[in-house]
Amino acid sequence: MGATNHSMGNPPDNNLVWAILCTVMCCMPLGIVAIIKATKVNTLWAQGDQEGAYKAAADAKKYSIWGAVATVVVIVLYFIIMAVFVGLSTLE
Repeated sequence: MGATNHSMGNPPDNNLVWAILCTVMCCMPLGIVAIIKATKVNTLWAQGDQEGAYKAAADAKKYSIWGAVATVVVIVLYFIIMAVFVGLSTLE
């Protein structure tokens, strides 16, 4: 892919907003990876690497979703564990 291919339309959505929200509100490690992937999208597109740009955008979205899901799982597990401990403490 040469430099002449970069004028073929608009780049894919880089999902940077979701990556930032994931970092701030959910899971920082996965959010940081998502931000790194998201910031590569426009650079890859400008270099003519359309496939790489689409992959980076998909990866940014994937890591943002994983971060959100991991946060929900941790919160649910926390409440389950707390309910068990509260239940055990009332048995005494």
